[in-house]
Amino acid sequence: MKKILSSIMVICCGFTFYAQEYFPKNDGVKSTDVNYTVFKNATIHTSPDSEIKNASLVIQKGKIVQVGATISMPKNSIVIDLKGKHIYPSFIDPYTNFGITKPKAQGGSIFSPGAQPKWEATREGYYWNDHIRPETNALTDFKYDTKKATEYVNAGFGVVNTHMPDGIIRGTGLLIALNNNGSEGERLLSDRSAQFFSFNKSNKSKQVYPTSLMGAMALLRQVYHDAGWYISGNSATKDLSLEAFDRNKNLPQIFDAGNRINGFRADKVGDQFNIQYTIVGGGDEYARVNSVKATNATYIIPLDFPEAYDVSNPYMSNLVSLGDMRHWNQAPTNPSVLSKNGISFSLTTHKLKKLTDFKSRIIKAIHHGLDKKTALAALTTIPAKILGKSNLLGSLKKGAYANFLITKGELFSKDNIIFENWVQGHKNVVNDMTIKDINGSYDLTVAGKIYELSISGKPDKPKANIKFGDIKLGSKINYKNDWVSLTFTGTDTTKTEYTRVVTSIGQNQNLWRGKAILPNGAETTFTAKKKPNETSDKEKEKTSEQKEQPEVLPVAYPNIAYGNLQLPKSETLLLKNATVWTNESDGVLKETDVLLKNGKIAAVGKNLTDSTARTIDATGKHVTAGVIDEHSHIAADAINEAGHNSSAEVTIEDVVSPSDINIYRNLAGGVTSIQILHGSANPIGGRSAILKLKWGENAKNLIYKNPPKFIKFALGENVKQSNWGSTTRFPQTRMGVEQLYVDYFNRAKAYEKRKKSGIPYRKDIEMETLVEILNQERFISCHSYVQSEINMLLKVAERFNFKVNTFTHILEGYKVADKMAAHGVGGSTFSDWWAYKYEVNDAIPYNATIMHNQGVVTAINSDDSEMSRRLNQEAAKSVKYGGVSEEDALKFVTLNPAKLLHIDDRVGSIKVGKDADVVVWTDHPLSIYAKADKTIIEGAIYFDLDKDKAMRKSIAAEKNKLSAMLLKAKNSGLKTQPPKKKEKQHFECETIETIH
Repeated sequence: MKKILSSIMVICCGFTFYAQEYFPKNDGVKSTDVNYTVFKNATIHTSPDSEIKNASLVIQKGKIVQVGATISMPKNSIVIDLKGKHIYPSFIDPYTNFGITKPKAQGGSIFSPGAQPKWEATREGYYWNDHIRPETNALTDFKYDTKKATEYVNAGFGVVNTHMPDGIIRGTGLLIALNNNGSEGERLLSDRSAQFFSFNKSNKSKQVYPTSLMGAMALLRQVYHDAGWYISGNSATKDLSLEAFDRNKNLPQIFDAGNRINGFRADKVGDQFNIQYTIVGGGDEYARVNSVKATNATYIIPLDFPEAYDVSNPYMSNLVSLGDMRHWNQAPTNPSVLSKNGISFSLTTHKLKKLTDFKSRIIKAIHHGLDKKTALAALTTIPAKILGKSNLLGSLKKGAYANFLITKGELFSKDNIIFENWVQGHKNVVNDMTIKDINGSYDLTVAGKIYELSISGKPDKPKANIKFGDIKLGSKINYKNDWVSLTFTGTDTTKTEYTRVVTSIGQNQNLWRGKAILPNGAETTFTAKKKPNETSDKEKEKTSEQKEQPEVLPVAYPNIAYGNLQLPKSETLLLKNATVWTNESDGVLKETDVLLKNGKIAAVGKNLTDSTARTIDATGKHVTAGVIDEHSHIAADAINEAGHNSSAEVTIEDVVSPSDINIYRNLAGGVTSIQILHGSANPIGGRSAILKLKWGENAKNLIYKNPPKFIKFALGENVKQSNWGSTTRFPQTRMGVEQLYVDYFNRAKAYEKRKKSGIPYRKDIEMETLVEILNQERFISCHSYVQSEINMLLKVAERFNFKVNTFTHILEGYKVADKMAAHGVGGSTFSDWWAYKYEVNDAIPYNATIMHNQGVVTAINSDDSEMSRRLNQEAAKSVKYGGVSEEDALKFVTLNPAKLLHIDDRVGSIKVGKDADVVVWTDHPLSIYAKADKTIIEGAIYFDLDKDKAMRKSIAAEKNKLSAMLLKAKNSGLKTQPPKKKEKQHFECETIETIH
């Protein structure tokens, strides 16, 4: 019975793929091709983990019908014998803009002279922000590019996922089969393949907001909140963007992060809304692979490994940072590192300048440790899974599309050749497999002389090398239509003599016979006998070098100069015999010990002992609490969100940059904690980030656990745009600034009232933040200069029944110190900055002293990446200007900023139970000769003066080593790039930066 059933199946299988077309045929009498094509005797790799030898693949009408070692051969079959060859699934690129042109940027900046920025959206019926475009359907702008498709096909690809690379939410993409022979309808596998995201604005609009990375993140969050509110039926107006966003929510969600840390930022937004993005990485994931793994995301990884830097000019080579040199050395390991850490990823041609580079990049990644099966999965099954098409793409199985490669040998071997790439059952010839492969080594005998002939390269474009003894002869080979013509110079290099041999390649490819024409014109015969496939000593040596794993330097934390190979760990430390500045009632204690244990200050006193402690002799040295900078702008990838007059929805915590070298430099100045403030682009700025400078940790671990909530406000010239190129945004006057505060706080009160009423409300991140201020759950640190505006904000705060926490800058604080004390607001100021703009003309160096003497909690801050490294010296200036005591002056940069930041229960003084954030100084801490010998955070030494000296030597040695590698790469013929001078990043309150 079983035999009868199988026979019936074979007979009927010719009818299984018949489909009734719904459109008429008006171009003559035609019949549909229902023949089967059978590829037999091949090694078929049905998936990365499955291989069948001497197997057959049967296809019909663009789909796979059967695959296996034993198959039922359909009657109407075309049979192709692939003995000795391999079949693999064609590749899938999940992230391209194939067939779609990105719109050109419209140019201009809100800070350009005479600029006319657009504050509002330009479209009606869509979301309020033009950079949110989920309604975009890539099909509208798509045009199939046959030439580009051929490039992809020649590189091994059968399918690409494409989209419009424009905007923060970019709409849906297309899944396209690279079938140059098919119709548009046949090639289009999906017109809604995925929804795409990025942090980049749309080039189609000049709408200003957002101007920063943190603004883009806040906008994304607000879209998710708004979509939920809208879909619940709460909006009185129609929004086509939010409707499209809701329709797209069940599609794959692909986020173009562009680099490792932006990948973490994207994942942070996704986690908040229970969205798991597929993240398009930057190729630098290897440097923080544990954090990458913690995202639980599937990654799409580019192979744009950096070209070697040209360091042949010793002066220019100094422009190449150690971090860039390391990345050149380590980047090719990225796929391997991801694989070894169990991170699922696909590969993409995205960012490659030329598609022809793809094969060499894959081979390079394999040479740097990537397993070949993993490489194949990253190009087939993983992208199919990302796109939800595993049943149709990525593997060779019944019912899947007939997308496959026919290759000469193992797919990722250096000498492998892709002969054909079949897409939807249509053949694409990449290299003609009917051409006989003549590569190899031969003994060429002409007129009694024996020459060594070596042929390599592509079958249809071979390269010849001929030697006579030790003499290398010039040669040229032509191979076409089975005929070989070889011309080479004579052995006398002083003469221009040529010998030409011509033959037709017959059945015996190991022995050629043909006609030879000698330099004198005489004719003779020649033979070329192929040598056994034995590798010469020189070739063995070359092969050995190729197999040898390249030297890859270890990753540091962070992976730049002064990074640590191991993260510092908390220790039990006993600091012996120091002068201890407690900042408590005990004052300054001579010849005193401090015990640090379990990240806390465990004991302060004389003759302390602990058998588990590492003892540090601090004789002649001073120990203080770590310096705290109340107003900093280091370690952030954005400072201002200038697109609105209030940006309370953004937070600096989103853009903390853990690899900023200024963290290490601050540690070298004894700084252990900082508040990164938003800039002064708007009256209501963004929320702060309070960090511990744990050099080498990721952004999340730098941020204080359960930190007090702060926000930046600003007064004065900046917010009314006195120094901007454009002057169209409200407010334009100081009166307008006051009115803006009143308006926003009234709106916040109304928002809270609605929220408490039980009536459905739209969650507004900006209003949520302002409500926290009204409820005294979030503290204001306000950029300020002149006394009139300081008075104004105090009155606004009293009107709405909250207190301003800190006036920062406050260079006219001495004029209103009594009012500040009465209000309970602190002052964080500069020691002696003045005259850098009009509103600081009345600044005096006695400002800090006068505020302090009036009972105002006073601190000295930096607002500057260079000044922050010497805040101890800045504090010392108040001893000179006003006679503040040394202990109180030190508190200006330790305990007082801790009080202003509401973290004085954790840091700011040497007190048992507080965090072990301390500094060992080589001298009196207020002296210009004092250096931070050791900077300790929670018992871990993050800066050590002796270690720093040793690191300088090791950095120089590592740069020399990498320079030698770079020179070797250049001398071996690899492409190089010139060193590039990088612009310095310098953030202050006065600086406003934008994103494009």
